[in-house]
Parts: sequence; C-alpha cells; structure tokens
Amino acid sequence: MTNKNCIIVHGCPSDKEKAMDRKTRTYDKHWMPWLTKQLNKRGIETYLPLMPHPWKPSYEDHKKVFKYYTVNQKSILIGHSCGCTFLVRWLGENKINIDKLILVAPWKVSPGDNDSKLEFYKMTIDPTIKERINQIYIFTSDNEADEGKEGLKMYHKSLDGTVINLKSHGHYCYKDMLTEEFPELLNIVLND
Repeated sequence: MTNKNCIIVHGCPSDKEKAMDRKTRTYDKHWMPWLTKQLNKRGIETYLPLMPHPWKPSYEDHKKVFKYYTVNQKSILIGHSCGCTFLVRWLGENKINIDKLILVAPWKVSPGDNDSKLEFYKMTIDPTIKERINQIYIFTSDNEADEGKEGLKMYHKSLDGTVINLKSHGHYCYKDMLTEEFPELLNIVLND
C-alpha cells in the first residue's frame, strides 16, 4: 500500500443536458472510471469528483469542491480538457509541491464561448509551477481540434514537461478513442 493519491478533474461538457444525462455525463465516462479503478486496485487512492455545473464552469465553485481533497508532495493531479485549466490555475494560486501533473487534451477557450467559460479560462499561468512538480506530462493527439492544439502550445510553453502525442485519440473522449481504457496514461501514473 502506498500513500500516494490521485485526483482526476473532468472536463466541461458543452451544455447542461449533456452533463445531466447519465449516458453523456463528463465526469463518469471516457477513460476516467477505468483509470480510477486501475489505480485503486494498485493501492493509489484515486478520486474523481463531480464539479458543479461543469457546462457553465466557475473557478470559485470548482475550488469549493476541490478543497475537500488532500494534495501534497505525493499527489498526482490529472486534468482533462478544461480540468487542466482548473488544476494549473489552482496550483499557481496555492504554491503546493506535487509529484505529477498530467494534462490530457488541455483546452484553450474557444471564440464564441459563453461568458462563464471565458471567465473560467482567464488566467495567467504561473511559470514557477514547474519548480514545484517532479514530473509534468501533456497528452495530445494528431487529430485534436485547433483549440486543443493551441492549448497544448500555451501549457507547454509555460510548464515545459513531456508531450505525448498519440495518433487518432482526438480529444481523448470515448467517441475519439473508441475505448474506455487508457493504458498509456496508467503507465505514466505508475512510472516512478
């Protein structure tokens, strides 16, 4: 048994109906439940919190949920899409040392997004974050959308880290990957 822990922060669906429909909720689909199960089986306590009204994200509301989880130098934080934005902003604000930060398909605000999403994404990346993290990984794909490619550039420029570009994984959603399994991510989490 290890005293490492892992927290996975899901992305933001495009609308309320997608978030509320059991078949299309963001937080309990794609690869996240599979990864949570795999890590818990290996003794890494893993959490997948549901962030409030993710279709209309609020950084302050996300923080209210996130404060209930322990984050320390043995923690592994994984964000998907807009979950990456939350984690990077939170780490910059809280100045905490962690073991690993893994950004999966980091997103950049889209032109025409609603005001809440524009506000959620509005931040300056603290360049000292990388000094407090042992390892940083960023997953992207050759067929990711333009906003995702821009997000990758933005985060990599500020945080450095290792970029992992997997072919035909799109935005790392089930519809792109056609599987709930994500062994490449599992290997990165388990690799010391």
